[in-house]
Parts: sequence; structure tokens; C-alpha cells
Amino acid sequence: MLRNAEQTIGNLIDKQSVAFISSVDADGFPNTKAMLPPRKREGLRTFCFTTNTSSLRVAQYRANPKACVYFCDKRFFRGVMLKGEMEVSEDAADKAAIWRDGDTAYYPKGVADPDYCVLKFTARTGRYYANFKSEDFTVGEDAR
Repeated sequence: MLRNAEQTIGNLIDKQSVAFISSVDADGFPNTKAMLPPRKREGLRTFCFTTNTSSLRVAQYRANPKACVYFCDKRFFRGVMLKGEMEVSEDAADKAAIWRDGDTAYYPKGVADPDYCVLKFTARTGRYYANFKSEDFTVGEDAR
């Protein structure tokens, strides 16, 4: 059994410069994309990413919220896959909460740019790989 799972996995996640998110396309196939790391993380349960409202991924999540997020520590060949649902949020408070200086490079109209939205991922289950072993786990409501 993985000891201090939330701390161990949380540390792995926080040290990564890339996150991989997966959606499901109209034909039922997975689509994976590299993203900047989440702007906000609450335990192993909730993750918030920035993206363009006009993106293919947003359209896919609106049609089917099933999602997967993967973080990989290539130095030690460890990784964690989280499965759950992705919500597309255009809520002003959600957008403001993760806005950073410099985001106007991507969203020139600022935090209220209609092409700026938040992807809010809620994990349900996960699978952690390290030291030649994998372990499945459930992400609880209190996993923050």
C-alpha cells in the first residue's frame, strides 16, 4: 500500500511542468493533449486549467465530460493517472481565481475575454505507478 498517498502524489504533481489531459471525441476515441500544469489544485480531487473557449477540447468536454489527467515524473519514471469529469466554466469568479499576469498573451481582452475559460477537473479514481508497481485508488470527497 502507498503510504502518505496524497502527499506523495501531490508532490509529484506539483513538480511537473506539463500535464496531459484526455477527452473523448465524437467517435468514442480518446484524445490526449499536453497542457501547462494546473493553476489550482485542491488535494487530489480538483484541478483547474486555463484554455481557449473556442478549442476542440472544450467542445469535446461539453459533449462528454469524461476525462483523464496524467502527470509523469520522467526522472524517476513515476506517474499518476486520474479519471473523472471535466467541467467547462465561464464563471467570472472561476476565471478570476486562476488569472495571472501575462495571460493577456493568450487572452488579449483580459480576464473577461470570451475566449478564456477554466477547465475544472474532478477526479474520482486514480492509478499510481512507481518502482515497477501500480496501485489503484479512489479519490474521496475529503481528499484535499
